Amino acid sequence: MKYNNYTQKKLERIFTELEYDIRFEKGNFQAGYCLVENKKIIVINRFFDTEAKVNCLIDILMNIEVEEEKLDDKNLEFFQKVKKKIELEAQVE
Repeated sequence: MKYNNYTQKKLERIFTELEYDIRFEKGNFQAGYCLVENKKIIVINRFFDTEAKVNCLIDILMNIEVEEEKLDDKNLEFFQKVKKKIELEAQVE
């Protein structure tokens, strides 16, 4: 998987379908992002490069409960591909 703007947009579409609002703001974030669970708001440091933003989005995606039935076929396929990649990387470690 490439860490580029296209991948970032695909991840953002998944969050949109899951009814999350993503904001890229400046701030002093410990982990690079802030997740406000009860309001489904994600705030990511806008000064991060694309790779760091993609990593943050993937990290969040792997730590929330994803309602797969809300995703269209294209986004569901991409989500499953990302999930599989993360699981394989975790096995290697």
